[in-house]
Amino acid sequence: MSNYTEYRDRVAFHPGYYVNEAVEASGLTQADFARRLDTTPKNLSLLIRGEQSLSLDMAMKLSRMMDTSVEYWMNLQIAYDALIAAFRSDQELEKEREVFASLDYGYFRDNFCLPDLPRRVDEQIAHVRKFLGVSTLAVLRNRDLAVSFRSAGSGMSEGNIIKANAMVQIAINRALKTDSPKFCRRRFEEAVKHALTLTESHDSFLPLVSDEFLEAGVKLIILENMPGSKTNGASKPVGESILLMISSRRLYSDTFWFTLLHEAGHIMNHDFGISFENDEGREEEAADRFAMDSLIPPEEYRKFIGGNRFGLSDIRRFAKSIGRDPAIVLGRLQHDGLVGYSDRNTGVLRRRYRLHKQY
Repeated sequence: MSNYTEYRDRVAFHPGYYVNEAVEASGLTQADFARRLDTTPKNLSLLIRGEQSLSLDMAMKLSRMMDTSVEYWMNLQIAYDALIAAFRSDQELEKEREVFASLDYGYFRDNFCLPDLPRRVDEQIAHVRKFLGVSTLAVLRNRDLAVSFRSAGSGMSEGNIIKANAMVQIAINRALKTDSPKFCRRRFEEAVKHALTLTESHDSFLPLVSDEFLEAGVKLIILENMPGSKTNGASKPVGESILLMISSRRLYSDTFWFTLLHEAGHIMNHDFGISFENDEGREEEAADRFAMDSLIPPEEYRKFIGGNRFGLSDIRRFAKSIGRDPAIVLGRLQHDGLVGYSDRNTGVLRRRYRLHKQY
């Protein structure tokens, strides 16, 4: 390690640099200088090479031996540390610029009222960093920064990971500002069952579901999707409660309810993480099965598909018999390959919620 550090057009001199000058000016060997200083040759060598910070004790010894002030030597250390910190901050900003290239500042400006700062990238970075509550945007590169990526993490690009992590940080910050009791599995099961009775109440169900989940210690957060995040939802313990996040990319009437129940299944199984499109694995299969069986009772569904009649009136009649929104039945039939995704009933039955605007 050198006793000075160069970065661009600046140089930071370690106190050891000046101690070495003093040794050379004295005409003594380092060993003799060390003995006069009342320290070991090894300690002096470490200091001169910049491998050890200047201690207050060493500063006092130098000031007595060389008739200088303690402040003189300590200020050298302070100035060196400050300049090294500035170098590292500049280097960190370069890393942040790389990460920021994967983010769209307009997403934060338009959805969370960050100031409009056209072409002022470093200021944009500072505002996003503060908004997310991180020391550096570079942490968004880290897999499993806040929650597990499960099996999908291996197929995600760095840009996908950065965006997914950013969304989860936003959701966590919102959850931290919301008071709730400790998570209660029994109450959450009851809240989920009650939520299933509200699938046809398109304009009024969200506050009811949110309040009941909250009483069970589950904080439902719905976020505007960040394009490229590939994020459907997420779940994570936050203190003694649990965050349940849903992205607006899943806000069609059928996909919303499936995602909500999918994440509820993860919570029931104590399996927390981010849910991405095309997820695979045992945990995802278990959450999918929980969602499917909760939304449509298996025995009733088997009887319905056994009739092999999937017209609009058939779907509506069956949906009414089980107390579900018809789009949920249509979505299941499409998932199972019994009805095509281009079926004309899709446009009739499916609707897109604007929940993120209401929530």
